[in-house]
Amino acid sequence: MNEEKFPGPIQIPLATANEWEQRYQDDTTVEDLKNNVKAFLIPRESLEKVLKLETEAVWAYLGINDQKEKTLLFVGAEYDKEKDKWVNVYGKAEGENEKVEGNTDVVYDGARPSPPF
Repeated sequence: MNEEKFPGPIQIPLATANEWEQRYQDDTTVEDLKNNVKAFLIPRESLEKVLKLETEAVWAYLGINDQKEKTLLFVGAEYDKEKDKWVNVYGKAEGENEKVEGNTDVVYDGARPSPPF
């Protein structure tokens, strides 16, 4: 993968994000120190899009993407007084993206694990 550019897309359909999160939850791989993820490189675009939701907070869910890389999935969060808990606030698909159709709920990705990045 080219380290100068982030691979797209930044918008991930909610259904795909749920699969990636479940993949992380189900992962029983033991990492050795050489491959242990220490940090994530996050594209500015992902942060700007989730902040554009103007929520009180942001969730950062861990997932494993289709390239078998650990990633962060960004979702807006608002406190629901009636439920007495924080709830997810999703973005809506914008622009042309072959993985996201129309008015689909999306989360924001693009984070790359370090190592190797």
